Amino acid sequence: MTIEEYMSSHRYDDNINELKTYFDSVIDWISSTFIDVESEMKGLEWNRLYETYHLQGYSPTLIHNRVQALYADEYVKKRSGIFEYILGGEQDQRLLEIRIFEEPTKKAVYARQTEKAQKDGVSNCPLCACGSNTNRVKIWKYAEMDADHVTAWSKGGATDISNCEMLCKTHNRSKGNK
Repeated sequence: MTIEEYMSSHRYDDNINELKTYFDSVIDWISSTFIDVESEMKGLEWNRLYETYHLQGYSPTLIHNRVQALYADEYVKKRSGIFEYILGGEQDQRLLEIRIFEEPTKKAVYARQTEKAQKDGVSNCPLCACGSNTNRVKIWKYAEMDADHVTAWSKGGATDISNCEMLCKTHNRSKGNK
């Protein structure tokens, strides 16, 4: 039942006991789950989070440690997503808006692509390799390339090694959200 439906069906009630009990349950659950009270907690859909996750058991200490670690992570761009990310078993990285590949990932992908390109006699930039210009066989240096999401991050592509490819800076910057 939506909030609007609930309010409509209870508009003539002579007390708010049921609603107060529900709100108290949500607040008690939040208080018993999270040690931290952070400004990013304001405005979250706590009723939806409560309905989705309140039956799961959580360790407030472990949650506290994860919140602090994620707050310290420079790659986390959306701090308000940390809470749902943790409650959901740290599965949906899109909640954190992590879009940057880590250096070891980029170097591993670069090495793999470069080795294959040299073996095949084509460019280590996949987009250059399929063209007919002079860069078709160019082996780009690591510093001349950017990491790119094969499936765009905005379309659900993960920021992990299986969704990373190295492109020359020109192709990466012209590719956009494709």
